[in-house]
Amino acid sequence: MKKIVMTLAFALALTGVNAQTESNNAYNKWSIDLGAGFNKPQRPFNDGYSTNTVSPWTGDLGVRYMFNNKFGLKADFGYNSFTAKGSSIDFDSKYYRVDLQAVANLGRIMNFETWTNTFGLLGHAGFGYAQLRSDNFKGTDEMGNFIAGVTGQIRLSNRIALTGDFSTILNASQDHTFDGAYVPNNRGFSGLIFNGTVGLNVYLGKNTKHADWTVISNEDSDLSALESKVADLESQIKNRPAQKEVVIEKQVSAPQPNDNELIRKMINDKYFSVYFDFNKTTPIENSTAAIDIVLNYLRQNPSATLDLIGYADQVGKAEYNDKLSNTRATNVKTIFEKAGIASSRLNVVANGADTSIQKDSEEARRLARRVTFIVK
Repeated sequence: MKKIVMTLAFALALTGVNAQTESNNAYNKWSIDLGAGFNKPQRPFNDGYSTNTVSPWTGDLGVRYMFNNKFGLKADFGYNSFTAKGSSIDFDSKYYRVDLQAVANLGRIMNFETWTNTFGLLGHAGFGYAQLRSDNFKGTDEMGNFIAGVTGQIRLSNRIALTGDFSTILNASQDHTFDGAYVPNNRGFSGLIFNGTVGLNVYLGKNTKHADWTVISNEDSDLSALESKVADLESQIKNRPAQKEVVIEKQVSAPQPNDNELIRKMINDKYFSVYFDFNKTTPIENSTAAIDIVLNYLRQNPSATLDLIGYADQVGKAEYNDKLSNTRATNVKTIFEKAGIASSRLNVVANGADTSIQKDSEEARRLARRVTFIVK
């Protein structure tokens, strides 16, 4: 019986992890990426033409979609202005581009969450179409381009991040120098531009956090560990000898706990808890099994009483969290009452926010939103 109960406890934990892994999809995936700064067109230039090493201006406007918390796509429009420095022959050129780029969230790939929840890093690369226009020739010079870069992030809130980006652009089939002179037989990747910008990521969507800052990998490892534990326990139960095959070789002097004592200890040790979604007072569906175990114990032990201890996470004001934790415990009490347990045997305790769990971890906060039990 003890082994069966332990297996059930691990199965309940496994179910809870599954539920929370599924809810990790509840993050925002769209963003608008803005940037403005300086550039350096490196080549090609005609003799006598040049720009400052750091030359204004460049701008970038993009829309990004993340498939998950590590990979995504973005489409962006870029603008560069190239003008002569003091000693150069005068010229004025404009460069326009449109690109489709793959995006990798290097911060999540390299597990930045193990040391910071504020700084992030994105990598991006892709291809696109560009035009060069200059006062030294008529029309437009059309070309293809390849762009790659890295973007540092500082999270200001769940809706905005400050960014700094460095990108390199290679142009293919560029017919004119950046100052406007014609370049015959120069159709390879001859054009080279460096861009540096400062900007913002503006996150869109109804969820609390964007994919850039969502961590889900640890839950996968927790799931694997729990699956392994359940498999080991199932193997032990399957391989144990039948009752008639057990031979007692030695008198056991210490009293052994019976099933009721074991279940009571597991309830009081918080093996069975009822969990809630953010700002909700109705238990999640996967908590039904935990409620059922406690209910069966109360039915089999009519003299037992039960404290229902409600908790909230640390998001929000203390007064609100006290009220939320009380409502959660009261709703679980109502479930027991409707299942036939007398109200006099049930006592609600509102413990407010659980301060033992980190406030800045969305994944950990799921464990704080719960009701636990103490059998008396």
